[in-house]
Amino acid sequence: MSRSAILVSCAELPSGDGDDDAVLPALSELGFTVSWAAWDSGADFASADAVMLRATWDYAPRRAEFLDWCESVPSLFNSAAVVRWNTDKSYLAELLDAGVAVVPTSLVEPGDKARFPSSDFVVKPSVGAGSRGAARFAAGEDASAHLASLHAEGHTALIQPYQSSVDTSGELALVYLGGIYSHAFAKGAMLGSTMDASGLYLSEELAPASPPSDAVALAEDVLDAATAVLGILRAELLYARVDVVRGADGKPLLLELELTEPSLGFRQTDPSAAMRFASAVRQQLT
Repeated sequence: MSRSAILVSCAELPSGDGDDDAVLPALSELGFTVSWAAWDSGADFASADAVMLRATWDYAPRRAEFLDWCESVPSLFNSAAVVRWNTDKSYLAELLDAGVAVVPTSLVEPGDKARFPSSDFVVKPSVGAGSRGAARFAAGEDASAHLASLHAEGHTALIQPYQSSVDTSGELALVYLGGIYSHAFAKGAMLGSTMDASGLYLSEELAPASPPSDAVALAEDVLDAATAVLGILRAELLYARVDVVRGADGKPLLLELELTEPSLGFRQTDPSAAMRFASAVRQQLT
C-alpha cells in the first residue's frame, strides 16, 4: 500500500541540512512516496499520511504562527501538542519538579529580576533554536544587558550554571525512535561556534558515541517523565533526542529534551538507523 510522507523544512533549508538524506530511501523501501516542503510553503500537508518536522529551524521568531500551522496538520509527528510544550524550554522546570536530574534552571519572565549564579552561567531565551540568543558569562559578570535584550523581545529567560564538562567532553545526544533507544552521538561545545551559512543554527562538531549506562538510565527517566506530563505513551513519540551533560560531580544531567525538529545524527551512526526511523513512522500510522 502506497502512502505519502512529507519531511518538513524551512525556506532557507528546503531539503534540510543533509542529515536526513538516508531517511528518504528507507521510507521509500517501506512504501512511502516522500517529498520535502517548507512548513509555510502552502503545500498540501493535510492530505499526507505522515508529516514530519525535520528542519523547521526558522520557527522561533514566528512561534505563534508555527504552532497554528502545526494544529492544522492532521498527521503531524511529533504532534502539535508535543510541539507546543517542547518549543518553550520552560518544560525543563516541569521535569525538575517531576524529579528528573536536570541542569539547574531558573526562569526569569519579563519584568522580573534575576539572581545570577556565583559560578559561570548561561542566559538564553526560553523559545529559541540552534543556540541563538544564548550567551555564556563568567562568575560575577553582569548579564543584565543581555537579559534586558531578551525581555525586550518578549522572551522569558533561562539562567543555568555553565557545565564545564562541555568544554572537555561536550554533550551526549541519545536518540529514541518510537520510544525505543536507537543510537547516540557526541556534540562539541556550541557556545562560541560559528553560525551556519543558513543563519539558522550554530555549526557543531559531531561524532559517533556509545552512551554509558548512567546516561541511558537518565534518558529513560526523562522520556518517562515527559510522556507522563504530556499524558501520552512513549510509543507516540516518533522521535526524541535527549541531550545530556556531566555535572560538577560527574553525574549525568539533562540539558535539553528535543521533541520538535532535532537533527537525529543519522550521519553519525549505522545505516540501519534510517530504516528504524522509517519503521517507527509506519508504527505511528497503525
